[in-house]
Amino acid sequence: MAKLEGKVAFVTGASQGIGEGIARVYAKHGARVALADVSVRVEDVAADLREAGHEAVAFVLDVTDSAALASAVARTVETFGSLDVLCANAGVCRLGDFLSMTDADRDFHIDVNIKGVWNTARAALPVMVEQGGGSVVITSSVTGDLVADPGECAYALSKAALVGLTKALAVEFADRNIRVNCFQPGYVVTPMAESIAQQSNPDDPESVLAEMAKAIPMRRLARPEEVGELAAFLGSDESSYITGSQFVIDGGSTLPESVSVGV
Repeated sequence: MAKLEGKVAFVTGASQGIGEGIARVYAKHGARVALADVSVRVEDVAADLREAGHEAVAFVLDVTDSAALASAVARTVETFGSLDVLCANAGVCRLGDFLSMTDADRDFHIDVNIKGVWNTARAALPVMVEQGGGSVVITSSVTGDLVADPGECAYALSKAALVGLTKALAVEFADRNIRVNCFQPGYVVTPMAESIAQQSNPDDPESVLAEMAKAIPMRRLARPEEVGELAAFLGSDESSYITGSQFVIDGGSTLPESVSVGV
């Protein structure tokens, strides 16, 4: 039996990148999936999954809109009968020097990366409480909690906050059979990584991606599906005694103490 067979999963930020990878892996492991994203491309991802024989629906929405999220969750339950796994994945990243970054850019990260996850959890958790359990999986990052680069203050702030939210939610909902965990990816082959590279060096973004890979002990960026497999484990009953935990998936990028010391 597939690890997510019989489960219903709701994934935000599912039109591309890590979110799309998670959605595809969830479906591969037997979940019926509801995909949400601000981009209409999410409808294409859902259609592709249906063509492959999976059950999938799509919602075009903004995670800063709590009413839209509540409606999408309600329609998911109407369609599939339950909500067993929530993957709060939607996120954004804009690089910017701390002293010159605008309040609007700062708030963009807070609104999407922090409030968006908050809104998503607020929409889904009442359903899980009523049905007697569930699993929440939150996409954080190694950035903020473990490492940071110049220009990442707003992003680091927002992603580090999700580790604290994970732990607080895990404690609050443990006695209601709801587990809450987060994973912390390093660089993944996604449009976000490509955008960071473009922002860092508009003239030669490929060189930035190459340097990213060079700094990782495994010498490559992760594939979205590899991250999806971790998210599937955390959403499944295989992780039944794990809650309030954070899981780094970075190819060892946070391990080196120095890039210039050693043989």
